[in-house]
Amino acid sequence: MYQFEEQYNRPPYDDLLQIYQNSFADNFPLPALTDYVNGKTITYGTIARRIARLHLFFELTGIKPGDKIALLGKNTPNWVITFMATITYGAVIVPVLHDFNPGDAQHIIDHSDALMLFVSDGIFPALDFEAMPQLRVVVSLDTRTVIASRGSVPGCGKRNPATYQSVVMSLTRRFRKRYPEGFSPEHILYRHFDGSSTAVINYTSGTTGYSKGVMLTLDNLRGNVVFGIRSKLHYQNSRALSFLPLAHAYGCAFDMLTPLAVGSHITLLGKTPTPMLLLRALRQVRPSLIICVPLILEKIYRKVVVPFITKKPMRWVLAVPMLDKAVYSLIRNKLVEAFGGAFEEVIVGGAPLNSEVEDFLCRIKFPFTVGFGMTECGPLISYSPWRRFEPGSAGRTLKGIMEAKILVDETLPKTADGYQQGEIMVRGLNVMKGYYKNPDATESTLEEDGWLHTGDMGWISDPSGRTIHIRGRYKTMILSSNGQNIYPEEIESKLSNMPYVNECLVIERSGHLVALCHPDDEQVTRDGLNEEQLRDAMEANRKSLNSIVAPYEQVQSIEIMPEEFEKTPKRSIRRFLYK
Repeated sequence: MYQFEEQYNRPPYDDLLQIYQNSFADNFPLPALTDYVNGKTITYGTIARRIARLHLFFELTGIKPGDKIALLGKNTPNWVITFMATITYGAVIVPVLHDFNPGDAQHIIDHSDALMLFVSDGIFPALDFEAMPQLRVVVSLDTRTVIASRGSVPGCGKRNPATYQSVVMSLTRRFRKRYPEGFSPEHILYRHFDGSSTAVINYTSGTTGYSKGVMLTLDNLRGNVVFGIRSKLHYQNSRALSFLPLAHAYGCAFDMLTPLAVGSHITLLGKTPTPMLLLRALRQVRPSLIICVPLILEKIYRKVVVPFITKKPMRWVLAVPMLDKAVYSLIRNKLVEAFGGAFEEVIVGGAPLNSEVEDFLCRIKFPFTVGFGMTECGPLISYSPWRRFEPGSAGRTLKGIMEAKILVDETLPKTADGYQQGEIMVRGLNVMKGYYKNPDATESTLEEDGWLHTGDMGWISDPSGRTIHIRGRYKTMILSSNGQNIYPEEIESKLSNMPYVNECLVIERSGHLVALCHPDDEQVTRDGLNEEQLRDAMEANRKSLNSIVAPYEQVQSIEIMPEEFEKTPKRSIRRFLYK
């Protein structure tokens, strides 16, 4: 036990499941979950009752604490209830991102040793039940009926075998028998399990390779949740709009686990968050806090802000002192209203934010901040409230929970301010237990004294050792022929803001840098460009880019990609496919 964990090991925040027991009882009549698609809302009392019903189902079907239960579907109230029922029962939840292709999803379900699968009706037909022989039963997330099963229910005896479907059919009767006077707050009682018990096996979405099963403990989740509670990211009756996949650690921790711990009202979008749909939902829900990935802010910046500020009259106005402040204030107010107008801040995480976008948002004083995390920390490592956010940083390590240091790389120069660069290492309450059934990967990532290799390059800029700056990933860094370290993300950040570029990747080919660009089809069509004109525009972009990067970062050519890059479910490009 490290000293920096002590303040998080005292009541009432020393037991994650006790936090939910208290929250569900204290907030019993309050609205908890709204399905944006159908508009239906359920209370905390309904959540607790449905969790108790699932606990009874687990008990009757022979599920024991520590058994694995897989969960595959979009964000819905039943998804949330299944997740919470599993961890409060003491079983291990295996959330599978619904955007994984069927082969990858099957591999995860099989690799995790899941005995039970909850899945959306629309997804199950693409899976091969026979290829997952360890599964005992598959249950519909939509109707709670048995879709597939093998064998009889364990422990029921050969003379009187029970089927899984018969258990489901008898569940209402058995539940009423257990709670003859009805289910009430005093019936919400969750067992205590050691904080080091695995609660979640979260498979990474893999930008640089294949998925690994990250084992997150009850204490790993608790570190994130308690930080969210104490920071008042959510509070009783606050509003949350959940549009990131809850199967990913970022959305799970701060769009579900933290809000449910304090009595927030969560609206589950349940649809692909296109900019138009998302902006409409934000205006309707008016969330108190917005959790998003950089892609959302960057798209709004490129589609809305850039066309506005690059008009000739606006360029003239922005060049006049004092007038520019009035315009920036106008843009800020419009952006705040577009995001619902009732939020304290926008927290950006999951990937680096484009530097040009960040500079502009800082200039107009938009209330945003950038955090740093990874699945292996469930996910949060560093964060600062927007009023204390240092531009260009990834926030400060969570005080009392996490600490960081730099594994200095002597081949890297010091920063302009004299800071040593190298791999960012972190340690603390949020750090995972290891990778499931992958001791080699665990050993190469986790040191014996608890330090975790993040794989991110950067530096720490303040004497307290808490403000983190990130340059890029070790695995994506390119070593030039003259020994210079090239961070492709920094070049991509500049190129992606140039005309007609929707997204891009910078790779090395035969000793030279090549940029792969998928064009902004909407802008190309609007401006009426043919193929030759688009190539000329990209060549102009290349020359502009090379005028603002270092000599060793010069891009030799731009190749136009007709299709969007293949991405992970959290919308990060799968870089390893394009090397």
